Amino acid sequence: METPAKPKTVEPRQNVVILFAGDSGDGIQLTGAQFTDNNALFGNDVSTFPNYPSEIRAPQGTLAGVSGFQLHFGSVEVFTPGDRCDVLVVMNAAALKANLHKLKQGGIIIANADGFDRKNLRLAGYIDEADPLTDGSLEAYKLHSVDVTKLTRAALEGTTLGMKEKDRCKNMFVLGFINWMFSRELDNSERFLEHKFGRKPELMEANRRVLLAGYHYGETSETFTTRFEVKPAPMPKGTYRSITGNQGTALGLLAGARKAGLQLFYGSYPITPASDILHELSRHKNLGAITFQAEDEIAAIASAIGASYGGALGVTASSGPGIALKIEAMGLAFMLELPLVIVNVQRGGPSTGLPTKTEQADLWQAVHGRNGEAPIPVIAASTPVDCFEMAFEAVQLAVEHMTPVILLTDGYIANGAEPWRFPSSADLPTITPNFIQAPNDGDRFLPYRRDARGVRPWALPGQAGLQHRIGGIEKQDGTGNISYDPANHEKMVRLRAEKVARIADRFRPIRLDSGPPEGDLLIVGWGSTYGAIRTAALQMQAEGHSVAHVHLRHLFPFNKGLGPLLRKFRQVLVPEMNSGQLRQLLRAEYLVDARGLSKVQGLPFTSEEIRNAALDLLTHNTTAAAATQA
Repeated sequence: METPAKPKTVEPRQNVVILFAGDSGDGIQLTGAQFTDNNALFGNDVSTFPNYPSEIRAPQGTLAGVSGFQLHFGSVEVFTPGDRCDVLVVMNAAALKANLHKLKQGGIIIANADGFDRKNLRLAGYIDEADPLTDGSLEAYKLHSVDVTKLTRAALEGTTLGMKEKDRCKNMFVLGFINWMFSRELDNSERFLEHKFGRKPELMEANRRVLLAGYHYGETSETFTTRFEVKPAPMPKGTYRSITGNQGTALGLLAGARKAGLQLFYGSYPITPASDILHELSRHKNLGAITFQAEDEIAAIASAIGASYGGALGVTASSGPGIALKIEAMGLAFMLELPLVIVNVQRGGPSTGLPTKTEQADLWQAVHGRNGEAPIPVIAASTPVDCFEMAFEAVQLAVEHMTPVILLTDGYIANGAEPWRFPSSADLPTITPNFIQAPNDGDRFLPYRRDARGVRPWALPGQAGLQHRIGGIEKQDGTGNISYDPANHEKMVRLRAEKVARIADRFRPIRLDSGPPEGDLLIVGWGSTYGAIRTAALQMQAEGHSVAHVHLRHLFPFNKGLGPLLRKFRQVLVPEMNSGQLRQLLRAEYLVDARGLSKVQGLPFTSEEIRNAALDLLTHNTTAAAATQA
């Protein structure tokens, strides 16, 4: 008599955090990205965190070679990739050892059994090569050991693929199974395979077979009796796509150039994690984007300055080490008063530092990192979608105020993804270049005669009557001729600084992201700490705490409403992935007793870390007040 199959049940969930981990050659990033796309197309809100190994090709099976992709998706609004995961998918022993601490108690582990042989256990540093899949050390979790490699090879029996080629398909088995586990269809993944392997039908069919094998394994295996259902999130109607921060930056730059009526020239030198901006813009030559891969960082920014002088929108991007090389040319662009957008996708430093990890440690470099008096506007994006909006604003500020502008993002949001609702062109403001067509002083042209905002005209070369000097030596007010006069130098220094300071006049009034307009604690953030701070602040507000959150997108000059806002709260907490750079700027500018929460580990904050720090500050303040009264 046959044993009846165990019934499958469906468990509803509001949100799920899943972490894929394995060797950098296991296709972890592709698996995570594909599952992200499936959930985004289904209608979930999503947030991702790809975590790459710093070594290009670390030895297989070692902790240094572990690649991870964390995804948080839900039927509710999500702001972070999640503090701890509900499901951990690991392809080998090193992936388990490196990430087990991120799994919730009682969470699900899906482990590729083939990755736990004696060699892998030794490379991962397990004592006496003890196998955690069998020694009882994982009893606190729901462990499912699946021989992914064996099942992948079985699915490809009869094909002409070699063993290595077969084993490269195992990530598709995982993708198929996870789609079954979370009640997702495979249509989008199959379309992806058709696009990726369209010219290699054998590889396309092999990957498709393994994808289906993983899906059907969930259906037929009696080990897995529960599927999960995460319904679509209520989101505004519109056309959506999944977008990374680097893609958002590239599209924002392109949209800004189009609204300004300018050709976009992008000069760059490849560097992690900024290179994808170049890759994305190079796909849009049909929209007028010109991309130039220079021989070094200095040539990249110099070419962008030349493009702006010629009437295009000059843009360059890099990470911290590359920005250091661009600094002299940034001073030149400031002196010339030409529009230029400089994107810094921050990473761990100093020097080469942690190339694939994230940090916010270039704020001082952006605000102060030039010789002489050369203030440049600095703005920052907070999410992948915000990268589009802030890149567009960077173009707007640069073009309409004739100045270089620095846009700060970082590796966390550059590589992370979330759903993005397409804006229509009509929703974006027009950007008006300050072009001049004829002499502005009778029959003379004064290239540094300023309008009421302190902005000089933009004269294109080759126009009759608009000849003028250009260069890095100090200029005479109005004429632009070379001047060594001390009084003129001070005047020009102040005029350039006043022009940048006036940019704050156009900023929208500052607004809280959440919380009461005054109270016990204001959490001030900038950049990619947004999601973790927002999650922590909302949780504390729900618990009854008088806590508010404001996130700064304009870091120099500051929004004019920031000072009065800071003074409405008894305590100010500034979480940063650095040693307290914004905190010191706030203390210097506004003389407020801002307290810092610093993390310099190459990893983003969790909302739990921020909540705990905020509670400690509130508790300390309450205790101190009580002691004073006593």
